[in-house]
Amino acid sequence: MSIIRTPEPSEATGEVAVLYREDLDELGYVADYTRVMSVNPEAVRAFEALVRSIVAQLGKRRYELVTLAAAQALHSEHCRLAHGLKTLSLIDEDELERIARDYRNADLSEAEVAMMDYAQKVSRASHDMTDADTELLRDLGFTDREIVDITLAAAARNYYSRAIQALGAAVQVPPGLSDRLRGALLAPL
Repeated sequence: MSIIRTPEPSEATGEVAVLYREDLDELGYVADYTRVMSVNPEAVRAFEALVRSIVAQLGKRRYELVTLAAAQALHSEHCRLAHGLKTLSLIDEDELERIARDYRNADLSEAEVAMMDYAQKVSRASHDMTDADTELLRDLGFTDREIVDITLAAAARNYYSRAIQALGAAVQVPPGLSDRLRGALLAPL
C-alpha cells in the first residue's frame, strides 16, 4: 500500500468516487494504483483521453501489444497484469501466454514484433533511438501516424507505470488471470 493518503471507497466523493466505482464494476475492487492516481482525478481523465485518442487510430490489439512490451521494459508488474487481463478480451489465453513469455517467438507478424521491439526501446533507451528505428517500422508498412501512435502508446505507459511505481502502489493480481498466465506475464520481469 502506498504512503499516499486516499479515501476508502465508502468515503470517496465526486470524481474520485466515480473512478473507484469504475474499478469496482470492472475488477470487483478498487486497485491501489487507482486509489493513488485518483488523488489527481483530472490527470487520470486526461491520461484516459490520451489513451482513447491513441487506440482510436492504432487499434486495441496493437495498443495492448505495445503496452505489454513497454511494461516489460519498465519492469511494471502492475501494468503487465492489468493489461494482460485487458488483452484477454482480444486474444485467447494460450496466445497471450506465448506473447507474454517471449513475443519474438509467439507467431506474431514481423510488423508486430518490430512494433513491440520499438516500444521496448522507447522505454529503455529513447535517447539512443535513430531514424533507423522509425524506418524499420515504415518499411514494415506502418504509416507516420501509426509510428507516432506507437511511440505515444509506449511513452504513455512509461508515464503511468513510472508514476504508480514511484508512488508505491501495491501490485494486485486482477481476478480472471490464471496462475499460469500470471506467471507468464511476470516471468520476463
